[in-house]
Amino acid sequence: MPSSNPEAFRALLKPAAVRARAQEMLELGLAGQLLHFSVHPERLEACADYVLDTIRANYPTLDIPFHARWRHFVLAGDDRWQRLDAAAHFPDPAARGRAAYDLAVVSVLLDAGAGPDWRYRDAATGREIGRSEGLALASLDMFAAGLFSSNPVDPLRADAEALRHLDEASLAQGFQAGPANPLMALEGRAALLNRLGEELERQGLSRPGELFDRFSTAADTGTVRAGHMLGEVLATFGGIWPSRLTLAGVALGDTWRHPLIAMGEVTEGLVPFHKLSQWLTYSLIEPLEWAGIAVVDIDDLTGLPEYRNGGLFLDLGVIALKDEADRAKPHEVSSALVVEWRALTVALLDEVGSVVRKRLGRSREELPLAKVLEGGSWAAGRRIAREKRVDGGPPLAIISDGTVF
Repeated sequence: MPSSNPEAFRALLKPAAVRARAQEMLELGLAGQLLHFSVHPERLEACADYVLDTIRANYPTLDIPFHARWRHFVLAGDDRWQRLDAAAHFPDPAARGRAAYDLAVVSVLLDAGAGPDWRYRDAATGREIGRSEGLALASLDMFAAGLFSSNPVDPLRADAEALRHLDEASLAQGFQAGPANPLMALEGRAALLNRLGEELERQGLSRPGELFDRFSTAADTGTVRAGHMLGEVLATFGGIWPSRLTLAGVALGDTWRHPLIAMGEVTEGLVPFHKLSQWLTYSLIEPLEWAGIAVVDIDDLTGLPEYRNGGLFLDLGVIALKDEADRAKPHEVSSALVVEWRALTVALLDEVGSVVRKRLGRSREELPLAKVLEGGSWAAGRRIAREKRVDGGPPLAIISDGTVF
């Protein structure tokens, strides 16, 4: 019975489990045994070439930063976080780190797909920006305006009190969303931040930024492991996700079911991803490094199973739908089709990363997966989407509540 073995379920909260189950899905695909997708490994080299072309176009010197939320705060070369940081005159690195963590946590949790029609008008330039960059800029502006703070004299924070009481109307105003500028899952985003505030209070934390202090304390040798960071992120924020699996008393977060995975095991049929939690962990690395704390074993984290990376493989034919009719209809996140798509994405990102490193003559330490994603696969997924579809949207329609993608 599940209740007799909670440790087996806790293991699904580790990135090693994400990678192992994704690899199992890829092996099923290579054997032609998946329900919805076929896998075409002969097209992987061309896909890696496409990613490499994208890397060289974006980062010709190959000086690639990590895939993190901080990239999306840069508009036309103007780093808005850097500007806010300079103007804030934080009293010490810890204060700066807490504020950076507050911003990163809230911004990442607001980063689910915006939809093709939404745009954010930047007051400084008059430009209209959509998708992740628009969501990032909007969240940064809301943070700067003190929307997530309950203390008017200390606006650059996100605290439990303000998050608990944040309403959908305030968030819509911050995102400039409305009937003429529709933003997907606005209600879900507001509810997620409300639950974040509640979960922080339940755990005796006043703000997400207190995680910065935890990691600083854990880094007694000057380093902290990325896997440890993900574990803390999952433990701290695991209670905020709606309608997810809890087995043997373990909240499993971004974990879904597929009938062909791990058959006969205690955790049979369970496929973990922890996409937003890993995206958040990637985004929490740099503030520690700014404070002189090194983050190690970053490659323990996996690629991110979302529609840009997943779209790359589908659009370039590395994977293909067994039934083309599935392209024309929307799919629930919990569906076996989406679970297959996401798991294949995780496994294939490792494969692409390996080919890209080989072509560039770089080691995993020199070019970790986090840099391949940034350089990289995510940008390549967006690029091929624009080539394939007028709106640049994903190749499959996903029904999302704003808490997965």
